[in-house]
Amino acid sequence: MTTSRSQPKSGRLPKELGLFDVYAISTGAMFSSGFFLLPGVAAAESGPSVVLAYLLAGVFIVPAMLSVAELSTAMPRAGGAYYFLDRALGPMVGTIGGFGAWFGLVFKSAFALVGMGAYLALVADVPIKPLALAFTLLFAVVNLVGAKETSGLQRVLVTALVAILTLFVIQGFVTIGQSPAVVSERFTPFLPFGVSGLLATVGLVFVSYAGLTKVASVAEEIRQPERNIPLGMALALATASVIYVAGVFILTAVIDPASFRMDLTPVATAADSLFGWMPGGMGLAVVVVAAIAAFASTGNAGILSASRYPLAMARDRLLPASLSRLGRFGTPSIGIVITSVTIAVLILFLDVEALAKFASAFTLLLFAMLNLAVIVMRESGLEAYDPGFRSPLYPWVQLLGLISPLWLIAEMGMASQLFTLALVAGSLVWYFAYARPRVIRSGAIYHTFARWGQNRFEGLDHELRGIVKEQALRPGDAYDEVVARAAVLDARVAAPYGELVAMASHMLATRAGVDPELLEGRLAAQADGGIVSLTPSVILPHARVAGLERPLVLLARCSAGVRFDALDGDTPDGHGVRGVLFVVSPLDQPGQHLRLLGHLAAHVADESFLERWMAAAGEQQLKESLLREEHSLGIVVGATPATWDLVGKSVADAALPEGSLIALIRRGQESVFPGGSTVLEEGDRVTFIGEPASIRSLDQRFSLSPEQESAPPGAEDGLDGRPPLTGAASGSTSTPHPCGSRRFVGLQLPAGPSGRSPQRPAFLTARCPPPPAG
Repeated sequence: MTTSRSQPKSGRLPKELGLFDVYAISTGAMFSSGFFLLPGVAAAESGPSVVLAYLLAGVFIVPAMLSVAELSTAMPRAGGAYYFLDRALGPMVGTIGGFGAWFGLVFKSAFALVGMGAYLALVADVPIKPLALAFTLLFAVVNLVGAKETSGLQRVLVTALVAILTLFVIQGFVTIGQSPAVVSERFTPFLPFGVSGLLATVGLVFVSYAGLTKVASVAEEIRQPERNIPLGMALALATASVIYVAGVFILTAVIDPASFRMDLTPVATAADSLFGWMPGGMGLAVVVVAAIAAFASTGNAGILSASRYPLAMARDRLLPASLSRLGRFGTPSIGIVITSVTIAVLILFLDVEALAKFASAFTLLLFAMLNLAVIVMRESGLEAYDPGFRSPLYPWVQLLGLISPLWLIAEMGMASQLFTLALVAGSLVWYFAYARPRVIRSGAIYHTFARWGQNRFEGLDHELRGIVKEQALRPGDAYDEVVARAAVLDARVAAPYGELVAMASHMLATRAGVDPELLEGRLAAQADGGIVSLTPSVILPHARVAGLERPLVLLARCSAGVRFDALDGDTPDGHGVRGVLFVVSPLDQPGQHLRLLGHLAAHVADESFLERWMAAAGEQQLKESLLREEHSLGIVVGATPATWDLVGKSVADAALPEGSLIALIRRGQESVFPGGSTVLEEGDRVTFIGEPASIRSLDQRFSLSPEQESAPPGAEDGLDGRPPLTGAASGSTSTPHPCGSRRFVGLQLPAGPSGRSPQRPAFLTARCPPPPAG
């Protein structure tokens, strides 16, 4: 069975990054100056309490991490912080956030590449700036080739870095454990500069964790963002916090305090005490390798993340449109080049270290705004805001994340505050001079404050709906189960669309326990987007209805086409329509509804779908054409020796792997909807659905060849294996309700909500599965 695969839309970045890539990008963006250069500078501000400063900075980053995770899973788009701020607070704030985030990443990356040269100079006579420029060129080329290749390099760098730093921490505790008296002396007094010195240091070292959230800028390229983004960020923060706190504790304990406060390579200094047992200066070499991996990973991740900001801003007309074009390898090549050239200029001509410290103040302001963005989006009432991960303890976590960065900025001094104001002012000048005449949208904040209703930008809800449709299914969506339980109609003559709607409404309403006339009215009125033309041959009427417990689907195959002459207004040309997929969902689940529509659309978009749809021998194969290949498997019982042991067994005794079930059974010309006591017979065509690992296990167990997967004989003539009906063969003009039994011929529909009655019977065969238990 072949199913469609989602392909990136034109101009969209391909989804190539998994959990470990998220972890590697987040971890690699944190380790560099924060551990290899900054501890000595920070100790000069706070003394031994620098250890506590690193711990508190890790705690203060948690609200921003949770907020970014929520925003990323609701709006997985390139641009990260910029995109979130633009859509929540409007394009003016988005411009500030976009320029500020890009600016901070560029300076952090330049600082990291210079630092890499400084550590290399400890073991070899190399020019620092030319070496930093060479690495900038190398990382630019890797980024141009693709995010997958960039993340592959990132994996190697981060794996080496974490392994060496873990060795550093273990050896450090072994060493300081031998001199407890010295350790006690080094930590007394603990707060020599008071609480104010500690708080100022927290603001200074906060930049060590700032890289954690930069992975949001590549959210568009991450598979399963609702799982991989929050989990990857949490694992990265845990790794960084442990190594920062433990590592700085060791540095404070083994280095003389006076020397420590003036040391710009403290880890290399500590290597003499910790790895003195290694021959030939190997200890220093190990530390230099770790430092190079750290600085390289920061520089590489910085270019990867920063280059997505110009792309996202250009898509929204805040920057020239040329920056939104993807290059030959599907990467934002112009953004990568601009970012890399800017880093090279900074390395050559500016005091990067000083400017990087100033940029940390703006990073704090950025985090405060991101926490505000979550509050605005939650309170906006936008149905399509449907994050796959929701921050716990809302809104208290966001309020803490909004206030604490502003407090830390106030402790950082006038120079940092003035720099932040200058960056904001420059962004505003660009917005009003260039972007404002080109932008017509506004943020979700206008949805939040109803008194500004005249400024609501309805396009935002439309945009978010489009994003949700593109997102991967979530475990609770149960897409395959919904399709397997779908009702089926097979029209063998030209079917009037009004009759299809009426019949589908009654079949679905009976299963759902809702008013059939209400449901028919919702579908006929083209509510919630109405008839969506997926292709010229397939349409998707859909609606959300109060009172439903779960989504329901009805698949209608119309071999002779659909007639729309009875409808008013703009309607599709039904001459070529061969499939109508009706979808109704609970009113309170807009995100799930949109994801189901999007996934159905992805299957229908496959070039081979219509051929498989029209060639399907029965309702089971119709459904299989919409099931996900990795989540489903079809076999014929008794067709191979591996399936013989299923003959005569009940479904409950079939010994299926956990996470799988039998969803459909085709027995000759009949469909059997399985229960635990259903006994499998030789020749049954069985469809399994479940998790990919379970389906792979079943596939290996039964090992069917393509020939053995063919449908049983006698199923070729249509849904019932009978020739098409004619008017004379239709029999009576009235039959029981569609869901009273599983097969109906010549159904005379009852009057619809408008009181009209069909002028002719719909020559259909209809099947409706029984409602799920419970």
